[in-house]
Amino acid sequence: MTRLYRTGLLLPAAELGPENPLPPLRKPEAVAKVSNVDELPPDLAENIGYGRLDTPLPCLLQDGYTRERTERELAALVLENDELRATVLPSLGGRLYSLVHKPSGRELLYRNPVFQPANLALRDAWFAGGVEWNLGSTGHTTLTCEPMFAAEIEGPDGTPMLRLWEWERTRDLPYQIDFWLPDGSDHLLVAVRVRNPHPHDVPVYWWSNIAVPQNEGTRVLAPATQAWHYGYSGRLDLVDVPGELTYPARAEAAADYFFEVTGRPWVAAVEADGTGVAQLSTGRLRGRKLFL
Repeated sequence: MTRLYRTGLLLPAAELGPENPLPPLRKPEAVAKVSNVDELPPDLAENIGYGRLDTPLPCLLQDGYTRERTERELAALVLENDELRATVLPSLGGRLYSLVHKPSGRELLYRNPVFQPANLALRDAWFAGGVEWNLGSTGHTTLTCEPMFAAEIEGPDGTPMLRLWEWERTRDLPYQIDFWLPDGSDHLLVAVRVRNPHPHDVPVYWWSNIAVPQNEGTRVLAPATQAWHYGYSGRLDLVDVPGELTYPARAEAAADYFFEVTGRPWVAAVEADGTGVAQLSTGRLRGRKLFL
């Protein structure tokens, strides 16, 4: 039986604090600067700078958070059946905070034991863990620490579904996320809808950011034999995907790997004993990335 209900999540949590009243007029410096654009395939070279934001305006910066944490209750919505329990934080960008496989008691995601913002998002405040839904531009979304509207709707089979929605102001676009967990299903289904109400094209970038626990034997797999490697040195290079690359805990430095996916796109984080979590999508969301 599928249930959707409200609850509270007790965590040591820092206060997000007020927005900065000063408008962010200074153009943010790009984290990734590619120096070898002329060596890249034309479509890749063209898309690197496409639609890049010069400012998060009309959104203001969220830089008023503290480092002092006290136990607080965060609003949470739980969608569960006999197989899975999904916990969503509607007041924090709709973050999928936890996904538990109930028969084994395994947490499939990295469940952050605290809420502590840090300067990583387009508006500064960002926190790690779970699955983050990103709409707008490259970089963590302006809505990652913002509340979303939430409602219960009825699924095709009559079971309850969770719908979240909001208006992303930097792109001036509405979007919604539907969570569906059919009775007896061991897969959480997520459908994303982005609508353009304008008569002109709007650049848009959609990505979900999935955090998983990292152990020595954790391996990240995708249907790809090559990937574009960016090691924050200024170059984007096509490399083979050897066995060592797929073990994040063995990496000696931070890096991005953008997989050249073949066939239906998926990615999985698998432990040495074969357990793990997998994410797959329709072909439209063809990209898969490993950040370590």
